[in-house]
Amino acid sequence: MGDYRVIAIGDILISTALLTERFACDMAVCRGYCCVEGESGAPLEEHEVGILEREYQAFAPYMTPAGREAVSGQGVAIVDTDGEWVTPLVKGAECAYALFDSSGTCWCAIERAFLEGKTTFRKPVSCWLYPVRIQTLSTGCALNYHQWHLCVCARERGNKEGVPVYRFLKEALIAKFGEGFYEELDMIFNLASDGSL
Repeated sequence: MGDYRVIAIGDILISTALLTERFACDMAVCRGYCCVEGESGAPLEEHEVGILEREYQAFAPYMTPAGREAVSGQGVAIVDTDGEWVTPLVKGAECAYALFDSSGTCWCAIERAFLEGKTTFRKPVSCWLYPVRIQTLSTGCALNYHQWHLCVCARERGNKEGVPVYRFLKEALIAKFGEGFYEELDMIFNLASDGSL
């Protein structure tokens, strides 16, 4: 990973990697295995735990039997070894909210329910914003770029298509931080066409 600077928009610190690195998911290659591998479930914001409890019945029909069993035994969310809320896992493997199509590609049951109009909750923001991770600070938050071996194909596709990380995440960034934040990020990117980032 390269050396990145940090820029600020209000109380949000942003790694310039969001502007200089390229990323575009390639589900045909990775098959959504970011929802399967890893030592812990997807990070959850505290208010999302309440949403999962309230909306669970809306997306439970889209989940696998094993996923529903995991939630039945562990709850809609658990606290991990770092003391953070995360989604439960199925026997230490895939997220309880994962579903698989006939090709074995992994999708999100919560998002599937959202796309079919069953819930207003799209999915945990940590999933929607990946490969960006939010770090909570006493003064606001920081947005950092996370590189995972599973996402080599996304970096390759992003480089081939010339998609900066932040543009790949446009919808999620706007949903989380607002249109103005995204527009300012876009303006910084365009002003830095001289390679100053």
